[in-house]
Amino acid sequence: MIEMNLTLNGKPVAARVDPDLLLIDFLRDHGCLSVKRGCETSNCGLCTVLMDGTPILSCSMLAVRAAGHTIQTLEGLQEEAADFVGFIADQGADQCGFCNPGFVMNTIALLRENPDPTDDEIRGFLAGNLCRCSGYEGQLRGIRSYLDSRGKGGTSHGE
Repeated sequence: MIEMNLTLNGKPVAARVDPDLLLIDFLRDHGCLSVKRGCETSNCGLCTVLMDGTPILSCSMLAVRAAGHTIQTLEGLQEEAADFVGFIADQGADQCGFCNPGFVMNTIALLRENPDPTDDEIRGFLAGNLCRCSGYEGQLRGIRSYLDSRGKGGTSHGE
């Protein structure tokens, strides 16, 4: 067992973990059920979390590598996410909802980095998220509607 300390959703966590424990399993064991297991090959984005503000795939990272870092999951970002998830839902982009946490985590990271992205920049940031229901255009329209409602989004297509 390895002892580690990290900050999870704003709270310090000290834990003893097996050296081969994946971060996704550590997070789910600590009540972060928005972090989902999908492909287990780092291709679907369902396990996306923020480490020190940067999106990472928790299914392909050992928990011990998060030691000393700040990890945020959707559970810790509900207020920030609430600003725009309704806009995505209004576009019918949350049909089954399974992919939503990954999309939301990447959208939060995108908007923190670039508060006025072009459509191409939005597509690029969300490219690693697998969605089998909507075809991705609904998510794009929802984010664009959110930006437009805030008076942002003057560059809607960027092509």
